[in-house]
Amino acid sequence: MVGALTTVTETFARVSMHGVREEILHAQLAAAGLPGAFVPIPFPCPNEIYEARMAAAIAEAKSAGVTHMIFGDLFLEDVRAYREARLADAGITGVFPLWGRPTDALARDMIASGLETRLVCVDLAALPPTFAGRSFDDALLADLPAGVDPCGERGEFHTCVTGGPMFSRAIPVEAGETVEREGFAFADLRLAAGAGER
Repeated sequence: MVGALTTVTETFARVSMHGVREEILHAQLAAAGLPGAFVPIPFPCPNEIYEARMAAAIAEAKSAGVTHMIFGDLFLEDVRAYREARLADAGITGVFPLWGRPTDALARDMIASGLETRLVCVDLAALPPTFAGRSFDDALLADLPAGVDPCGERGEFHTCVTGGPMFSRAIPVEAGETVEREGFAFADLRLAAGAGER
């Protein structure tokens, strides 16, 4: 079985932390040719609820024949150790293909590959709200303040991919309003008119 596991905040019907609408998530999965496994979590979500629901999702994946789970983590040792410990409980192996790659070169490689993505969530302690909604491109990399990881690995920003070599087609999106909440700026993306009719 190959698929994508994602937490979705039930209260808002959006990808947790990123704030991306479920309709865009479904369009991403269709363009990537992947089935989705969604882990619903409440807002706010106490850690014990998060861990219980993730454990149930991992156990279900294991029962469906999953032996490995792939993560895009780059260098945060504590995050990797946490993931590996949770997976070990279920007998699943974590795979980290990007681990240790220099993030400045990785960011440029992703842009050069044709990746199309926008910043949808910005930590206001790291970046001004004007970065929310911007395209992840060379101009953005040049504008990042010193100390901000080019891939947002410390949570400085989160992105929504709308095109690239892993997709069968690009996902046309429109930018809505940017909202500031609890120390973050969220840029609301929606499918462009007619995008759901394909």
